Amino acid sequence: MPAVEAWAIEPLRVQFETLLPPHVDTHPWGCHNPRIPDRVVFDKLVAKIVFGSSYEKHADASCSATTIRARRNAWITAGVFDRLEQIVLEAYDRIVGLDLADITVDGQITKAPCGGEAAGKSPIDRGKLGIKWSRLTDGSGIPPPLLRPTLEKLGRFELALPEVMRVHLDAGYDSKITRELLAELGCGWQIQPKGEVIPINHTRRWVVERTNSWYSRGFNLTLSCTERREVVINAHLAVISAIIVIRRLVREAWTTHRWDTRPRRRP
Repeated sequence: MPAVEAWAIEPLRVQFETLLPPHVDTHPWGCHNPRIPDRVVFDKLVAKIVFGSSYEKHADASCSATTIRARRNAWITAGVFDRLEQIVLEAYDRIVGLDLADITVDGQITKAPCGGEAAGKSPIDRGKLGIKWSRLTDGSGIPPPLLRPTLEKLGRFELALPEVMRVHLDAGYDSKITRELLAELGCGWQIQPKGEVIPINHTRRWVVERTNSWYSRGFNLTLSCTERREVVINAHLAVISAIIVIRRLVREAWTTHRWDTRPRRRP
């Protein structure tokens, strides 16, 4: 079973390969073993992100765990993953359009049994180690790359930001600090008051809950993260976000565009 369906991973793989820096062979005699193709390593890395487990579990005769880690680190240093996520989001905005007038933010806690730079005591799991994600989506559930870091990251994209952006949050963000931050960033807000029960289908927050399920049901990393370095976690999240956005882009463009590798049925 492939980690990601071919119609979604192939355009991502092609774009990824165009971002890779040229390889320079530093061996004085040029006697290295044949270099493992970047495509093979990328597929192994995607499988690790989707299915979880260790790098050794996904290594085989074609590619070792050491090679996966080394190539991953080189790509992180070159900024390939951040650039990939940015290109995919800009493509979605150009073809479909991001709805940034109403954005939604929600949190999610993931187990972190190995600890690491981003881990801390989980408030919902007897103090065991966990990682708190803060996820932002546009009006239709597309995840641009929290509260401050997420909103400030929108500035790195060449997007036509609306004059007024309204942020929808649940009762966990009902505080003076959150309102001061949103006012500082020039955003409006709609926050569910603490102690008041409002069905989620009566608000605009349902889109971020749907996006959370895309992350949790499709990628093991967001259920149990064993990575310890924050830069590696961010790189994996960039790949996950790129895959999710590509899936939505193909689905939305299926009825309006035609291309050679277009799926026969709407995904």
